[in-house]
Amino acid sequence: MFGRVPTGAWLRSSRSALGRALGHLEQEVMEIVWSAEALTVRNVQARLGRPTAYTTVMTTMDRLFRKGFVERRLDGRAYVYRAAHARAELEARVTSGLLADVLDASPGAARPFLSNLVDVVAERDDRLLDALEQLVREKRARMKRERT
Repeated sequence: MFGRVPTGAWLRSSRSALGRALGHLEQEVMEIVWSAEALTVRNVQARLGRPTAYTTVMTTMDRLFRKGFVERRLDGRAYVYRAAHARAELEARVTSGLLADVLDASPGAARPFLSNLVDVVAERDDRLLDALEQLVREKRARMKRERT
């Protein structure tokens, strides 16, 4: 009934903010959870791409529950888990949190961060740099309207 998650699926996410916020097993488990409606620990264990002890999967899923990444409900004697947020929403939340942490680190932390952001965006795609500039303009206009 349940297939295995491709081993490269969680590796791709390791480069994202979400991938950096989760351990390797947590990432792999989240890939499985996002791929199904609802799963038990045993379902997740069966879909992992490598042999993993039931108790290890159970502990990982409990940790994801406590972090707010998954929701659970008791069904008989087993918990049934599902994703608490869509991947895109969770990535946006984690990214926002990481950015807030960087910008709150010290008064001078923002300038080097923003400079590096612009450099990386420009290296990837100059159209993306134009989009970033447009977003800044739109945000300034919204903030100006809100003040008046």
